[in-house]
Amino acid sequence: RMLVPALLILLFCLRGHAGLSPHFLQQPDDLVALLGEEARLPCALGEYWGLVQWTKDGLALGGERDLPGWSRYWISGNAASGQHDLYIKPVELEDQASYECQATQAGLRSRPAQLHVLVPPEAPQVLGGPCVSLVAGVPANLTCRSHGDARPTPELLWFRDGIRLDGTTFHQTLPKEGTTGSVESILSLTPSSHDDGATLVCRARSQALPSGKDTAITLSLQYPPVVTLSAEPQTVLEGETVTFLCQATAQPPVTGYRWAKGGSPVLGARGPMLEVVADASFLTEPVSCEVSNAVGSANRSTALDVQFGPVLQARPEPLSVDVGEDASFSCAWRGNPLPRVTWSRSGDAQVLASGPTLRLPSVGPEDAGDYVCRAEPGLSGLGGGAAEARLTVNAPPIVTALHSAPAFLRGPARLQCLVFASPAPDAVVWSWDEGFLAAGSQGRFLVETFPAPEGRGGQGTALISVLHISGTQESDFSRGFNCSARNRLGEAGTQVSLGRRDLLPTVRIVAGVAAAAMTLLMVIIGVTLCCWHHGKVSASFPKQKNLVRIPGSSDGSSSQGPEEEETGSGEDRGPIVHKEHSDLVLDEEGALESKDPTNGYYKVRGVSVSLSLGEGTGGGLFLPPPSPLGPPGTPTFYDFNSHLGMVPPCRLYRARAGYLTTPHPRAFTSYSKPTSVGPPDLAPRTPPFPYAAFPIPSHPRLQTHV
Repeated sequence: RMLVPALLILLFCLRGHAGLSPHFLQQPDDLVALLGEEARLPCALGEYWGLVQWTKDGLALGGERDLPGWSRYWISGNAASGQHDLYIKPVELEDQASYECQATQAGLRSRPAQLHVLVPPEAPQVLGGPCVSLVAGVPANLTCRSHGDARPTPELLWFRDGIRLDGTTFHQTLPKEGTTGSVESILSLTPSSHDDGATLVCRARSQALPSGKDTAITLSLQYPPVVTLSAEPQTVLEGETVTFLCQATAQPPVTGYRWAKGGSPVLGARGPMLEVVADASFLTEPVSCEVSNAVGSANRSTALDVQFGPVLQARPEPLSVDVGEDASFSCAWRGNPLPRVTWSRSGDAQVLASGPTLRLPSVGPEDAGDYVCRAEPGLSGLGGGAAEARLTVNAPPIVTALHSAPAFLRGPARLQCLVFASPAPDAVVWSWDEGFLAAGSQGRFLVETFPAPEGRGGQGTALISVLHISGTQESDFSRGFNCSARNRLGEAGTQVSLGRRDLLPTVRIVAGVAAAAMTLLMVIIGVTLCCWHHGKVSASFPKQKNLVRIPGSSDGSSSQGPEEEETGSGEDRGPIVHKEHSDLVLDEEGALESKDPTNGYYKVRGVSVSLSLGEGTGGGLFLPPPSPLGPPGTPTFYDFNSHLGMVPPCRLYRARAGYLTTPHPRAFTSYSKPTSVGPPDLAPRTPPFPYAAFPIPSHPRLQTHV
């Protein structure tokens, strides 16, 4: 076991003692060289003084130091010290190969060393550069491409302001035989108007050129107008002038302006400025400005803060509710600033509520009426006002007796009542001892119901019902007449009494007597003077008994003619007015005492006079004397000659008007009944509806004896 190590040690000692053999002190390593640069492959041998050569891919380059035939190749170094380095300058692509250093006489070969030739990339190319035109807002791709035989394949990067950009897509095209390959990088972006004039850099970088080579481009952005719209002033009172200014930047330049208000074009508005007079509509209808160029258009809008007075938008609606229910009114006003809305009753200044709604809980009849929704004028003094709505409270009817004029016995009369009802009454009924009547006629009674000329607000339908009585009787003045009405909510009624009217007032009687006495005195004086004047002429004629008969007189038993009988029998015939005329009658009741004509004394007896206050045809106090050739049946005149020894003195004319001093026991009254039934006559101080006034009867006719 100890023998083998000992032999080895002995062999080593013997060898070292005999001398060293050739060997490599330094061998070449793989090398990377840039195209055009210098490459050095080292090789050093020890204990060798023979021939040294280099091979390229197995091909011997030669044994001389200057390597004839290889102009860019040479061997350099101290040969005495065994240094044999291979230099290549400038390095070309063909120099990329495997190299060996060989000591041919010693049979030594170095390990192969691979020479890699790096080709730095050229500056890349950006398609469309150096000024690339893009459209703002439209997505676009920028392409950077690297051509040439760069080794290794370069990397393409995008930068802006020294900051690397993301969002790139790398694409490589492999070279084909006989061609060089290329690589390209695509940058996807959506530019904005702010990118106009920006500089982007595409950089080709590889191991051969770590710093890379750059290509810069400038972006030229085409973009639609960027609009700024302003108003001066922004807050304005209604009626003031406002100026709108529309400013825009655009590439290419602006080609036109278009103005609109609330979406509707403003006719005649062109250019970047618009002047208008502000009104309330500008608060809700903004003004817009649209600017256009070759790329597109853009618009901006702005609303004005227009201050204006209240304007009514929704009126309150009338309400009809049953008593005890809730009622609610609402109205809407708009204005800037927002108006204050108040509620009150019509004609009353007390504020019931504020705001757009008025609520009345559990209403009663006293709540019926008109309610007012009011808004005060705005800061400019304009706008505002009031709107009314009526609240009708449905309740049982309210029946009130109206004043009824007193009536004459056996004359016409009418009674009235006023009815308020909501809903409208089913019927208005008059009732008395013998029966009842709602409409139409029944015997002496007639009922008419018609709308009242006015009503109380909110009380509902107002009706006047009239009970007509033809030919009143004694019982009508003592009994009570009931007027009642009924609707779905209840029934109500009231008592109405008929007042009685005297035949003639005392004043009229006195005046009538005085006027009649004066008329009779004038008649007597006229007759006396006439007869006295003619008595002298008739003294020679034989005395005869002259009788005087006044037209219209008979035997003095009665002065009532057919007209008076018709009047008496036609009292209940309806609305026909009878005006009666009586005659002045002179009746002879006995023999007249004859006196001497010269004493001028005449005694008149048995004169019957009937007067009427009615106006006859022709007017005046007396009628003209009848014609001597009058129609047959004309009454004869009595001759006084037999008693007084005179010619027929004169003719007495029928009296047509005047009052007599002595009343006759028989008197007649004419009544005027309406030809049609209608609303009652109106008189003052009769709330809420005027009372009806009956026609004043005509003056009574009297028949007297003097």
